[in-house]
Amino acid sequence: MKVLVADRISPKGVAFLKEQDGFEVVEAYGSSPEKILELVTDVHAIIVRSETKVTKEVIEAAPSLKAVGRAGVGVDNIDIEAASNNGVVVMNTPSGNTIATAELTFTHLLCGARPVAQACASMAEGKWNRKAFSGIELNRKTLAILGMGRIGSEVAKRAQAFGMEVMVYDPFLSESRAKALNVEAVELEKAFTEADFITVHMPLTDSTKHLINEESIAKMKDGVRLFNCARGGIIKESALLEALESGKVAAAGLDVYESEPLAEDSPLRTHPNVVLTPHLGASTEEAQESVGLEVAEAIKDVLAGGVINNAINMPSVDAKTLAVLGPYLDLGGRLGGIVQQISPDSIEKLVLTYYGKIIDFDANALTRSILHGFLRGIHGENVNYINAPIFMKQLGVEVEVVKSSQESDYTELVRVEAQTASGDRYDASGTLLGTNHVPRVIGLNGQAVETSPFGFLLVLRNQDLPGMVGVLGRLLGEAGVNIAAMSLSRDKVGGHALTVLNLDSEPSKEALSKIQEEKAISDVMLVKLPG
Repeated sequence: MKVLVADRISPKGVAFLKEQDGFEVVEAYGSSPEKILELVTDVHAIIVRSETKVTKEVIEAAPSLKAVGRAGVGVDNIDIEAASNNGVVVMNTPSGNTIATAELTFTHLLCGARPVAQACASMAEGKWNRKAFSGIELNRKTLAILGMGRIGSEVAKRAQAFGMEVMVYDPFLSESRAKALNVEAVELEKAFTEADFITVHMPLTDSTKHLINEESIAKMKDGVRLFNCARGGIIKESALLEALESGKVAAAGLDVYESEPLAEDSPLRTHPNVVLTPHLGASTEEAQESVGLEVAEAIKDVLAGGVINNAINMPSVDAKTLAVLGPYLDLGGRLGGIVQQISPDSIEKLVLTYYGKIIDFDANALTRSILHGFLRGIHGENVNYINAPIFMKQLGVEVEVVKSSQESDYTELVRVEAQTASGDRYDASGTLLGTNHVPRVIGLNGQAVETSPFGFLLVLRNQDLPGMVGVLGRLLGEAGVNIAAMSLSRDKVGGHALTVLNLDSEPSKEALSKIQEEKAISDVMLVKLPG
């Protein structure tokens, strides 16, 4: 088995691979894209960090390729779709840099409170200017942590040890989990308006990009201090710079940037109240050793036919079980995604119920597929089939799996239900139709429907009145959105109806607003699913 180590990892990781019988290890650090294409023609696995790009061209040039291992978390440099299409498993190492990134974040917090870096630079110039470098204490200050995953939780522990009051914004964090961590769960508005320090620990998604911008900074305290060691783009750099110039933001610390490397002429580089580091979140000896060894062990397991660990694009399941459950994995992920989007952000429990022959097998892979679908809209690329249960636990959401022998109208059925602390329930049920195993949603929020779980679903709760279909058709038609299919369900004549539309394209916010303005329509939800 030939393993290409394209980017430098811990020597212990490389040594581990070389110790394996039948393994040939090729170290090719700093190779050009052209050289990588030459080297991959007969490799079985590739190990990278963030430098080497594993593109579709690279994957298709490697007919023997079975696995790509990323020594780190982000997989932006790997074409996941191309890997999946070519049967290549992609793995990352999500836990190895947790402490390193948390400690770097806290280093930035301390440097934001006390201008140590600036004072050091002044001393290096031969100056002795004590008055110019006055700071503040962390003790009794309020820290807002935006995103309470592994790293955010570790930052909270350190902040509490320094006597800080910790508030947390994470719409998916349950009340019980917040209580266990001894933090105050707040809405984003309160985090912005009441915090003295704000640090972000979220994935970069459509909803988190430029979360901190001109508008949100305007709501903050004068003299607030901002920090980002998560993903570039969560803080809008132009807005941050403007706030630093005006004094609205007293200090900032950044390890990640909207475009990396940060431009040499960026004004952030020379601003006196900013401390910058060149994406050092995982750059400790311990973290590098941990992720290097972790990715090496994962590659060895795959090539030796063992367990697949930290897979991004496939579940861990044996061939016999996969033959039966395989068609249900995609269905489960789609049902999980639907329930996440139709339920409130904060839930207490997720109940997964399986009917039919599914209950005769180990349904672990199906469970993980549902959780992965549920979490994909929350954690983005950070979630996979392996760490999905861990993320659910971090959110404080209880997951209950029920294998039911009760008869249903379908031979096999999967039902996903989210429950809130107040007892509200939101559910989606699905099955597979025909010999081609076509996924279908056959129930939403307790009402019977039949719809395809692909692309854009417009879910409406409305009064059962004549002409409603025409109204929807007209409004969507005016917006240039075509209706591909429609499913209607009602509790009684003239009562409440559930309408589900499959759309060919995403309607604009303006179009959705016009639909919501209709008096007979009470709820409008747009569900986005993979095509």
